[in-house]
Amino acid sequence: MPKTLEEGFSTFLTWIAPLSSEQDLAKSHKDSVKSCLEKNMDCYEFNEIGSFGNGTGVRHYSDTDYLAVCPTKRLTQNSSTTLRNVKEALQETFWRTAGIEVSTPSVRIPFGQYASETLEVTPCDFIGLVETPVGKKGAYDIADFEDGWMKSSPAAHNAYVRGQDERLKGKLKPLIQLVKAWKFYNNAPITSFYLELRITKYAETERDIVYDIDVKNIMKFLSENSLASMQDPMGISGLVRACASAAKKDDALSRLSTGMARALKAVENREKDPDRAFYWWQLFFNNEFPAR
Repeated sequence: MPKTLEEGFSTFLTWIAPLSSEQDLAKSHKDSVKSCLEKNMDCYEFNEIGSFGNGTGVRHYSDTDYLAVCPTKRLTQNSSTTLRNVKEALQETFWRTAGIEVSTPSVRIPFGQYASETLEVTPCDFIGLVETPVGKKGAYDIADFEDGWMKSSPAAHNAYVRGQDERLKGKLKPLIQLVKAWKFYNNAPITSFYLELRITKYAETERDIVYDIDVKNIMKFLSENSLASMQDPMGISGLVRACASAAKKDDALSRLSTGMARALKAVENREKDPDRAFYWWQLFFNNEFPAR
């Protein structure tokens, strides 16, 4: 058992790190999913994106994401209609797979018990290379939350996170994983994309990362700012929302308030009563954090 908080967080990070084997079931269906979209949507590129490849995923909770690039003519003006068309095509192909659903901006196909065994497909339109603070990167139109389309560049956003992670000696991505673990373990309906951008933006002004202190600081910042939308630091996606709906935001804020209070208690006790600090981090992570 870990004796110090540093050891506790190091141990916990090994527990939440995704295993390459987790993706095997979802990826085993990649070719058949691609074939379905080639047939029904004229998909001409099928590229893996998301937290697994970017090193910010959480074991059993982060799904396997693919960008399905389709001709403009195959995408409807109403993005919800496109997502519904993709879902119906996939449902017809994988008729034995229950639970295929639209989860804007994607369609989710659950091939197993865990989210990591879920393949998530985002239909999109390639709009060309765009200038960003991290160089020229490919940009796409993907579904937004209001039946329209918004710009996205996974390559630019990944490079943004990677650059700050390298500056902080590899501590940013684990910090993102920790906050995502809180989100997943406590069912807080905050988008992972928003958290990645918010945490990376926060980290821009940091010289070092101390996991317990910075998790507390991020929870406090998110709560005090009421999960306000933020401008994409890469200048591509415009205003990035924290949650898919107002109802989900209310739910997330309630869970965030509880999480912030527990993180504050944990940090208050980090020096004077480490046992108590461990207790509060266990509550924070819904009893998934190591015991002392």
